[in-house]
Amino acid sequence: MTGNDNEGPIIKAYLNDEKFVNGGITNQNPILIVKLNDSSGINTAGNGIGHDIVATLDNDKRKFFVLNDYYENDLNSYQQGVIHFQLPTIEPGNHTLQIKAWDILNNSNEYVIEFTVVKDEDLVLNHVLNYPNPFTTKTQFWFEHNRPGQNLDVRVQVFTLTGRVVKTISQTINTAGNRSSDIEWNGRDEYGDKVGRGVYLYKLDIIDLANKKAQKIEKLVIF
Repeated sequence: MTGNDNEGPIIKAYLNDEKFVNGGITNQNPILIVKLNDSSGINTAGNGIGHDIVATLDNDKRKFFVLNDYYENDLNSYQQGVIHFQLPTIEPGNHTLQIKAWDILNNSNEYVIEFTVVKDEDLVLNHVLNYPNPFTTKTQFWFEHNRPGQNLDVRVQVFTLTGRVVKTISQTINTAGNRSSDIEWNGRDEYGDKVGRGVYLYKLDIIDLANKKAQKIEKLVIF
């Protein structure tokens, strides 16, 4: 996929890894990942006033980062590449990052990331879901956390609406970013038998290296 020279580079941006979803949570020192693509090539020299690749935090012109030196072309390509940039410590709360880039024909484009920074000392579990839902043969449990690059002990317990546990899954994960989809369930109970159709609850617990815990309960449907 190549950019339209009249529109400027195609920009995609993430925090910590490419599983990041706009509006998601992150730790206080995330890594900004920017992917750029343009048929005429990316301007990384900053030729022309204000033609640098720039990320601006919270629309504050005093809080900006020039990213030219962090751009790396993809192998054998002058049309696309990627930036990895370690952001400084960001205060907890809701934030935006506005990324602006130019092609060599002086066309620009912008992309905005929205995210919520959570305190590093707190263990946060958010956006828990399973996909697909409803499902027949298998589903994955997705969730966000603020422990990228660290081991997390995860336990998923599936139980009936009356409280009977039908399956427990325990697994240690380590994700580069803040979003995990590592845990999967085949819809079978502890004895390997297919669980009946219907609505079930599941409890997802995470424990970090400091033994801090977080928990969420959600619904899933088998058909």
